[in-house]
Amino acid sequence: MTSGQGGQDPQQGWQAPPPQGWQQPPPQGWQAPPPQQQGWQAPPAPPQYGYAAAPSAPGHAPREAPPRPDTVRFGVGAFIASLVLGLVGSIVTFASLDTLIDQELARSGVDVSVSDDAVQAVLIVSAVLGLLLVALEALFIWFAWNGRNWARIVLFVLGGLGIIGGLSALAQPSTGFLTALSVCQMLVLIAGVVLLARPQSSEWYRTMGWRRAAGLR
Repeated sequence: MTSGQGGQDPQQGWQAPPPQGWQQPPPQGWQAPPPQQQGWQAPPAPPQYGYAAAPSAPGHAPREAPPRPDTVRFGVGAFIASLVLGLVGSIVTFASLDTLIDQELARSGVDVSVSDDAVQAVLIVSAVLGLLLVALEALFIWFAWNGRNWARIVLFVLGGLGIIGGLSALAQPSTGFLTALSVCQMLVLIAGVVLLARPQSSEWYRTMGWRRAAGLR
């Protein structure tokens, strides 16, 4: 079947032509509908002034404890060696106390007889104080070995006092062995302080502090 005039297919039906002529303009002014909002949007934050927040400690610490650097190993070992040398020096001093007292009296020119009770009292008091100091220093060494920075600072103080005491001990009456022992102990203390103050040691103690703050051991 042939198509009719205009080339329209009769099966598609009649289609209305597009509207022409005058059309109602869109509403304006107060009659215009409000614009559509697409979701709630927060207003922009006001500008902030002042200093930026200080950086905090790392949010995560290493799961495994870092190995001790050689500076910590040898530094703590130096303090242990100083402790042993101090014990040896104390034993030798107590063993030769009478001789040391006689040397001091001869040097000062004072003739004083020292009784056995006085010598015994000096030995007991010195032994008790020495044991207390040794126990405290051993405790601080143990904490410093386990990464406690405050114990390292205490060892710095004890090391400085030990160095000053070693210098003053050189002017005191003593045997040649005790003098050599004091010099060795002073040199070992200097080495221990220097090693524990190295940057590698400080970094390790800082990392161990972060681990304890994060609840790790």
